[in-house]
Amino acid sequence: MDKPTLSIVIIALNEERHMEKVLAAAAPLADEIILVDSGSTDRTVAIAESYKAKVIHQDWLGYGKQKNFAISKATGDWILSLDGDEVMTPELVAEIADVLASPRIKEFDGFKIPRILHVGGVPIVHGGFYPDRHLRLFRRGKGRFNDRLVHESVVVDGPVSNLTHALKNMAYENAYEFSQSMENFARLSAKQRLANGASWWQKSSVNELVHPWWTFFYRYIARLGFLDGQLGLKLQLSYSNYVRNKIRYLREAAHKSIV
Repeated sequence: MDKPTLSIVIIALNEERHMEKVLAAAAPLADEIILVDSGSTDRTVAIAESYKAKVIHQDWLGYGKQKNFAISKATGDWILSLDGDEVMTPELVAEIADVLASPRIKEFDGFKIPRILHVGGVPIVHGGFYPDRHLRLFRRGKGRFNDRLVHESVVVDGPVSNLTHALKNMAYENAYEFSQSMENFARLSAKQRLANGASWWQKSSVNELVHPWWTFFYRYIARLGFLDGQLGLKLQLSYSNYVRNKIRYLREAAHKSIV
């Protein structure tokens, strides 16, 4: 059996901080690398070109649409979609290479990959942050991202399996960066939920009071987030605040839409 070819597609904007590590890990595995850049002003493009990546400029379309644009440019039999701050571990690289070379590849059209959040280089492995599986490896023509404003995901037409080894999500240098990102996600999540038709409970002030505290208890206590130490506490507080904010922004947006 001929080994299927693999296109690695990446979307990026000013990812100089991570791009070298991302591409150094990806290059040995890829038959082609496609970087879709939405206007970087740092060395992101230069680093990508040094790894022989095909660089395409595309103004920002939104998370799902930007990633679909990227996969539309791929020519490989299989596609691995990465963000500009996701670094494959050597174990994951070896696992994907083995899967692509195995007869098993004929049985599936997609594979979910676990991710490990790193904050300032520290892995966060409790409290719901791991394994955080995302479908990122899929047969070309069988998968595409949905059009959600945030937390977009790949929908695959066919059977899906799980890989064992992880991507390292290197997005945040500290807890403050994480909290700022959660603020942005809260606003986008509220818009998405409103568009989907939110229930009265999702918009209620009672939900805004109860849901964040339940989220904190569940993630920090029941899911052992306290084992991630002081950093874990800061992240869980930011996450529960994200839950509170998206409910509040949803209620505010719903009110504006009816007045």
